Amino acid sequence: MSSFKNIAILGGGNIGLAIAQGLQSSSLYDAKNIFITRRKVDILDEYKNLGFKITSNNIEAVANSQVILIAVQPQQLNELLSEIAPVLNPDKHIIISVVSGASIKAIKNRVEKNVEVVRVMPNTAIAIQESMTCISADHKNSDALKVAEEIFSQVGKTLIIDEELMIPATALCACGIAFFLRAVRAASQGGIEIGFHSDEALLMAAQTAKGAATLLLSGKAHPESEVDKVTTPRGCTISGLNQMEHNGFSSALIRGIVTSADKAAKLYKID
Repeated sequence: MSSFKNIAILGGGNIGLAIAQGLQSSSLYDAKNIFITRRKVDILDEYKNLGFKITSNNIEAVANSQVILIAVQPQQLNELLSEIAPVLNPDKHIIISVVSGASIKAIKNRVEKNVEVVRVMPNTAIAIQESMTCISADHKNSDALKVAEEIFSQVGKTLIIDEELMIPATALCACGIAFFLRAVRAASQGGIEIGFHSDEALLMAAQTAKGAATLLLSGKAHPESEVDKVTTPRGCTISGLNQMEHNGFSSALIRGIVTSADKAAKLYKID
């Protein structure tokens, strides 16, 4: 159990709520120790009924917490930081930011206090404790970094990276959820075309994707070594793979990731 008793999630949107669900499920934090803020609090009635502390008052949430997890949109960050800066205490608080594009330096400059800041990039699979979360801080031996790693290790896999790689991590991991979901959807549509009902095709495609990912994670094999196991000379698998590659499957995915990274680099403006 973390020595930090309360956590404030500033921004009860999709990613903020996914983090709240994941932390509660992990047993690292009880719902009663998690503040979630949002301007329209009625949207969060479901979470209030689950025991989370729901409020539209960011100052209240920060004052009563030690870990301040910022999960607002990039264009909302500067206003939020200016709002909470007066009640931030470097001896009490750490900031964990999941805001795309906002550097540690920019956040510290905005609050004008030497509070420890960690950048984190999870994805929405955090709600089911299956996130791939990348973490960076100013110093690899930072206490705040250890806290962030403890928190996010409860809700998936973590990787500590250099801060300069956080925007690429956004494209590969956070945006990547959508890319792989679209691939599963496309596979299920192919399944429908060859004779399965839509619910059957989706189950088969999703479980097959899960199996493929688990093969890599459990055996630490290279994807192509696993591909080789199911491709035989003149077989149906290699003919399908070649058809996909002729139509740009791999290059389209690569281009999509690169394009998302370019876009992510422009989301936050220091002003």
